Amino acid sequence: MIAWTDAHNHLQDPRLGDPAPIIASMKLAGVDRCIVNATREDDWSAVENLARAEPDFIRPAFGIHPWQAHTASPGWQTRLAALLEKHPQASLGECGIDSWVDAPSLAIQLPVFIDQLRLARQLGRPITIHSLKAWGVLFDAFAEASPPDRFVMHSYGGSIETARRLLPLGAYFSFSGHFLHPRKSAVLEVFRQLPHDRILLETDAPDMLPPPESITHPLPENHNHPANLPAIGQALAAALGMPATELADITRDNTRRCFGG
Repeated sequence: MIAWTDAHNHLQDPRLGDPAPIIASMKLAGVDRCIVNATREDDWSAVENLARAEPDFIRPAFGIHPWQAHTASPGWQTRLAALLEKHPQASLGECGIDSWVDAPSLAIQLPVFIDQLRLARQLGRPITIHSLKAWGVLFDAFAEASPPDRFVMHSYGGSIETARRLLPLGAYFSFSGHFLHPRKSAVLEVFRQLPHDRILLETDAPDMLPPPESITHPLPENHNHPANLPAIGQALAAALGMPATELADITRDNTRRCFGG
C-alpha cells in the first residue's frame, strides 16, 4: 500500500465527530502521518491530547487562525510559547491573514499573526500560514517579522509569481483536494510549475471537499474525511504526470523536511 502524509488537517474539529474511527479509517486507507492544526486557544488541548494518544501518527500544530484572532485573550503569547516548549516536535499553525472575511478585521488579525511569526522565528519552528486575498498584507507582515526558515503556505491558491517570491524565503506549498474541481484548474497549473521538493499534500479536513470522483470516504453535510487523501494524491499525481507512488514519496519526504522527523 502506498503511504501518504497529510500536511494539514483539523482532526480535533467536532464536525468530524469521534476522532478514533476517523484515524482508523485514515490508516486503513494508507495515510501514515498527519499534521493536526489548532485554530484557537480553546482547541489547543484537544490537539495536544490527540498527539499524545497517537505520537507516531500525529504531529501537533498550535496557533490562532485569522478567523479566530478576536478570541485571543490577554497573555495568549506566553501560553502558546509554553505549550510549544512543552512539545518540541510541534509547529505553529494555523495562523495567517484573510481579507476574504469581513470580521475579524485585518487590524485584529495582523498583530496576532505577527506575534506568531516572531514566536516561530524565536523558537526555530515551522509555521503553517493561511493567506486568502491578502498577499500584499502578507509580505508587509514578513517585512515586519521575518518568517522562520521553513513555512507552509496552506492550501495554496496564489499565482506562480507570488510563489516565486515566497520560495527563497523557505516556503512549501500545500495542495488540497478542493483544487481538483475543474473551476480551479489554474491552481493545478501553478503546482505543475513549482519545484517538486516544495510540494505538500493536505486534506484540510473537515473542509476543502474534493470533487466526487476523489471522495472515497463520504461524510454527512459535505464534510471532508481525511481518509480521502490517497484519492486526492492519486488525482494530483495524474495531473502532474507522475506515478502516485512517486508523489507520495515526494510529499512524505517534503513534510518530514519541513516539520522535522
